[in-house]
Amino acid sequence: MPEKHEKYRVGIIGCSGVGTRHAVGLVGLPNVELVAGADLVQNTLDSFKEKFSEHSDNISVYRDYQEMLLQENLDILTVATSDHRHTDPVVNAATIGVKGIFCEKPLATRLIDADRMIEAVNENQVILSIDHTRRWQPLWVHTKELVSEDEIGDIHYVIGTLGGGRAMLFRNGTHLIDMICYFAGSKPAWVSAELEEGYEDYTEYNGDGGHAPKTEPSAHGYIHFENGVRGFYAGGPKTTPSRFSLEIVGSSGYIIINDQEAKVYKDGEVTPISAPQWDVVGIEAGVQNLVQLVDQGGKPVSSGNEALKTVEIMIGFLESQRHHNTKINLARVRRRMPG
Repeated sequence: MPEKHEKYRVGIIGCSGVGTRHAVGLVGLPNVELVAGADLVQNTLDSFKEKFSEHSDNISVYRDYQEMLLQENLDILTVATSDHRHTDPVVNAATIGVKGIFCEKPLATRLIDADRMIEAVNENQVILSIDHTRRWQPLWVHTKELVSEDEIGDIHYVIGTLGGGRAMLFRNGTHLIDMICYFAGSKPAWVSAELEEGYEDYTEYNGDGGHAPKTEPSAHGYIHFENGVRGFYAGGPKTTPSRFSLEIVGSSGYIIINDQEAKVYKDGEVTPISAPQWDVVGIEAGVQNLVQLVDQGGKPVSSGNEALKTVEIMIGFLESQRHHNTKINLARVRRRMPG
């Protein structure tokens, strides 16, 4: 069992937007002390410190996150930087002795970066949890439990549909691919894909961290999992109406789920799925779960290895586009480190 502390010292990298949601999930916990935040923008740091001053008497703020890691002797770190800026903070924190890290999705935008992160946390026995948020939303979690209990029999295929201006592959596409993997329950073996029109030469991530939709494409793709489940990813184009939904098709029925509702279609009947009530959901629940894992042990529901599946699929999609939309064996594009 992990060594228990009276209070875990926590720092946050990226103190606006999602980073403040990390803090909201943390400050109410009796075994946590929010001691520091790091951000490139001083005004953001000032606002962050003022917002959470009533919960923590002495929050130190830093323009340089590495200085924060060196000075603050953190037990837990959360990372809310841009999509393509997760690697160095996670690697450096793991190396310096942090016990647990909660990092925004995607894990990384390159396989070589994802490998560095997983190698670092494995070598230093650090718990890494990635914010694929629906893994902490009761409707999605309960639906997964029903699927695992054979409510609709053996799963044959999963169709994910994503629309709207943020239907970029590495932005909201990350969440949808993760949910396809979540219900497929297996490693992806091979993929094929076609990127949004106008992005035919987009062969590696070239976005701005998830801020401007024009900097990265939407995509349509096919995912073959090792257990025989097929995944169909219908992502965009970004001009389509906003949508995030999944259809999970089994041998005896199917389920359609989105963020508002889920229904089982079986034996000619339609049955709504009632989600249990949680006091804390989503990002805040994910952060609190990471603290619990550090305190009591256990395995993350959204581990680095789980999140790696999504990165492999997205990179596989880009490779498929580069090779004229052909089948891409993911074993050939993996750069997994030992462990």
